[in-house]
Amino acid sequence: MGKKGRRKIRVEFRKNRNRGVRDNDLTRSLRDDEHKLHDAAHRQRLSGKGEQTRHRTVIAEDHGVAQNSDGPMQIDVDTENCLSGRVISAIGLKAVVQLDSGERLGCTVRRLLRTLARRERTPVVAGDRVLIERVSPDEGVIVRVNSRTSSLTRGTDQKSHMIAANIDQALIVISAGLPAFKPQLLDRFLISAEKGGCESVIVISKVDLVDPLELVPIAGRYSQLGYPVIMTSTVLDRGWDELRQRLAGKVTVLTGQSGVGKSTLLNAIAPHLNLKTDTVSGETGKGKHTTRTAELLELPDGGWVIDTPGIRQLQLWDVRREEIEGYFVEFRPFVPQCKFPDCWHDREEECAVRRAVEHRLISRTRYESYLRMLQDDEYAHRRPNSTMDRDMNP
Repeated sequence: MGKKGRRKIRVEFRKNRNRGVRDNDLTRSLRDDEHKLHDAAHRQRLSGKGEQTRHRTVIAEDHGVAQNSDGPMQIDVDTENCLSGRVISAIGLKAVVQLDSGERLGCTVRRLLRTLARRERTPVVAGDRVLIERVSPDEGVIVRVNSRTSSLTRGTDQKSHMIAANIDQALIVISAGLPAFKPQLLDRFLISAEKGGCESVIVISKVDLVDPLELVPIAGRYSQLGYPVIMTSTVLDRGWDELRQRLAGKVTVLTGQSGVGKSTLLNAIAPHLNLKTDTVSGETGKGKHTTRTAELLELPDGGWVIDTPGIRQLQLWDVRREEIEGYFVEFRPFVPQCKFPDCWHDREEECAVRRAVEHRLISRTRYESYLRMLQDDEYAHRRPNSTMDRDMNP
């Protein structure tokens, strides 16, 4: 970690336009025509430069963060000429920012920030604290993204896709009916939230669609691990008071699989939002996207919630293979008892974790989630052999 202060960094800018395609038949077509040859020298130019053709030195505040790490670096700006605010929503390189005064501005993102946030799908997300320069009465330019205290992030095409920033908790919604519950997706959400530095709350929606006894194994499994579980139903008018208490005074990101009823849930606790909802596809059993972009919404009882588009798959970001076991809290008492200190708990002999699964001290469903994560493409250099038992019971 470096000392805090100011330092110079060298930034590479890409060309604004793609290079033209070279004519591979140029010599053959011009060898018999001197006039064409003379003209071609002015039209086609060869250069040894690549896509990055300009460099610029900027001053950054050094918080011990490397240039290629997640999130834009803290570029040194004239704060006296800037306004402070929070990003309400962001699509591509455009965002809506609510200033500390309550005023909202449509903003674009400074090109330098886009260049520095190389490993991010977008440099600005809902919940970000930013500094902007006003360019007109209702428009501004985001010139700096302040350091993030927490985040919920997924991996997309080997880049980080940050869903929300500066959040206190993640409200992970699963459905008791359609779409079908995916325990492995839930486990990935739990890991992503913990990795990002925020707490997790599990909400089971549409509990009126099944026998309540069917939900006991799922709710009990995660409650025993220390995750709060709230059951909700618009038909039974259930769970809303407990949910309001959880959300009051906090910044919460609402996430989960497509079609689980996130927007319906928000409409139940904050009817003034009047969010668009849709039904689950009867043909595929999968949810339909109604929320198109993450948006920060203010709640009547205090606090904010970031409504996000549904997710059908979630790739972990910045989680090393050897770190995965540490996010499964039920593994921790057994890991020291394994014969080998570098045990992966997939096929090693005398593995205490596997023995605990066999004796039902660890949920087989959770263990299978762990094995699936080891088999991700990111960890393809060492794939464990495993039979996937899809039994939903712990």
